Amino acid sequence: MANKLLDVQKLKSGYGKLEVLRGVSMHVDPGEIVVIIGPNGAGKSTLVKSIFALNDIYSGSINYKHKNVTKLPTHERIEMGIGYVPQGRQVFPTLTVRENLEMGGYLTNEKDLLKKRMEEVFKHFPILQERLNQLGGTLSGGQQQMLAIGRSLMQDPQLLLLDEPSLGLSPKAMKEVFQKVLDIRKEGCSFLIVEQNAKQAVKLADRIYVLEEGKVGLHGDKKILKNPKIKKIYLGGHGHD
Repeated sequence: MANKLLDVQKLKSGYGKLEVLRGVSMHVDPGEIVVIIGPNGAGKSTLVKSIFALNDIYSGSINYKHKNVTKLPTHERIEMGIGYVPQGRQVFPTLTVRENLEMGGYLTNEKDLLKKRMEEVFKHFPILQERLNQLGGTLSGGQQQMLAIGRSLMQDPQLLLLDEPSLGLSPKAMKEVFQKVLDIRKEGCSFLIVEQNAKQAVKLADRIYVLEEGKVGLHGDKKILKNPKIKKIYLGGHGHD
C-alpha cells in the first residue's frame, strides 16, 4: 500500500462555514481509475475540488506522491502533476481549439515541448486536430469535453480529476469520452472520476467509493454494485453536486 499516488485521510472540507466532507479517507494508486459515486449533495465535487485546492480544508490531509500537499495552492499542485477538468466542459468559447490547448500549456515555456504535448493530445483526440481553427464554443458537447480533457493533458498530469465528464452528453459521446479515458490511462495517467451516471462510470473503474452525506458509505470493486443499497439509491438519474 506504500505505492499510493494520492492518499486522502480524514478530510473535512467545504465552503466558508459550510462543512461538506466530514472525514473522508480514500486513495488512488498509480495507473488506477477510481470512480466516486453517490446521491446529489453527497460531496462528490467537493472532494475533487479539495484535491485541487479550490475550497476550504478544515482538517485531515491530502498526500500526493508521498508529499503533503494539503496547504499547497492550485498552481503548485498542477506543477506536481495533478490535472482537473471541471463539470460543464468549461472551454474558452471565443478561442480556437489551438488557443484553448495553448492555454492548457501556459506553465510550459518551451515551444518544442508544447508542440510535442499538442501532438500527444491529437493522438488521443484526432477530431481536435481537424477542428484546430474552430472556436471552442462551436464544437459539439462531446468535442468540448474532449477539448477540456485535452487542455488538461497539455500539463502532462499523472493524476487527472474529472468532475461529471458525462454531464449533458449523448450516450454515444459519453461512451467515446470514457473510451478515451481508458486510452489515456494506458499512457500511465491515473484518474479520479466523479460521476452521476454510475452504471457507465463503474464499467471503467478499478475501485469505487460511494459517498453519502460527506462520508464514505461503501468502498470496493465493481462487485459493490450488487449491493441492494446501491441499486436502490445510486443507479438512478442525473444531477449536480
